[in-house]
Amino acid sequence: MKKHIGILTAGGDTPGLNAAIRAIGKSAIRHYNWQVIGFKEGFRGLVHNRFVRLGREELSGILTKGGTILGTSRDKPHKMVLGNQKIDMTSTIIENYHNHNLDCLVCLGGGGTQKNANRLAAAGLNIITLPKTIDNDVWGTDITFGYDTALGIATESIDRLHSTAHSHHRIIVVEIMGHRAGWLALGAGLAGGADVILLPEIPYDANKVADAIKARKLHGSPFSIVAIAEGAMSQAEAAELDQLVALVEGAESGTAERDAAKANISEFHRKRKGSTLRLAETLENLTGLEARLTILGHVQRGGTPSARDRLLATQLGTATAELIAAGEFGKMVAVIGDETRPVLLEDVAGKKKLVPLDNPQLVSARRIGTCFGD
Repeated sequence: MKKHIGILTAGGDTPGLNAAIRAIGKSAIRHYNWQVIGFKEGFRGLVHNRFVRLGREELSGILTKGGTILGTSRDKPHKMVLGNQKIDMTSTIIENYHNHNLDCLVCLGGGGTQKNANRLAAAGLNIITLPKTIDNDVWGTDITFGYDTALGIATESIDRLHSTAHSHHRIIVVEIMGHRAGWLALGAGLAGGADVILLPEIPYDANKVADAIKARKLHGSPFSIVAIAEGAMSQAEAAELDQLVALVEGAESGTAERDAAKANISEFHRKRKGSTLRLAETLENLTGLEARLTILGHVQRGGTPSARDRLLATQLGTATAELIAAGEFGKMVAVIGDETRPVLLEDVAGKKKLVPLDNPQLVSARRIGTCFGD
């Protein structure tokens, strides 16, 4: 019998999503003669049964388009926000899955999507996922699609900021995406020649950053570029967060004590908003150099995907169809070296791929004199 495949994109939009949708759909239709539908706005569309048929016409001309033709959302199936309540809509998803006679649901997303998809797999659905995020922090794969495009955008931005930093003898602080993992800030900072790179994995001391900037000025370079991941923290902030996390982990689940500890973590993150601007002001005071802040924001994940991301998404998408044909479910299609490999979804879910301190890029940056604030 002809197979029926569902596709959804969840989490933040990322360059290469349409290329992946196209590759899955075209492989399914042309090579296997299957039927394909796409659910709109991620898991929310699956809950509300909002879908579109994906045929040859719908898949044509989308390879170079940014974003996702299906739309996306950050909804969690087990905590769907409906009105003022969070409701577990897993049973509705299962019902809609079977009403469409689906043989597999393909979920394209980052770390959160991997966890949500794994819950659906545990509930008995045939699930395959693809790793996408500009943060490149999905565990179990060497790289995620979207990262290369964002890396190019962030690097070009740093390139352009060099001239104004040099002309005005300023410190330019560039905030780059990356809440918990610093792959993007590290790659763009190194490729763009940033003098300071601050990562979530390495808590920084603002005084050491200032000392590095003053040393550059002393040696004839009266300007500096500071590339900072949005999740980078000072050493004092990191120590405070560790204490708050320890309180949560030490409290029993479902208790008022645990709820209070989790609320304290939320308050901690709320107070950190604007921390990069405060760092720029601190560096200005410590060095005597004028400092300016540039936040790249969502521009990093918009626009046309790079050639490498189109190739990667296409490779992952066609590999997905092969796994469906082979009946391999509960897997994420990972990139290991030059090959695609299925990785158990339950091994991926809930994990983050952080920058190790012996990462070759990080080691290279240190050897050429880049300051990491430690």
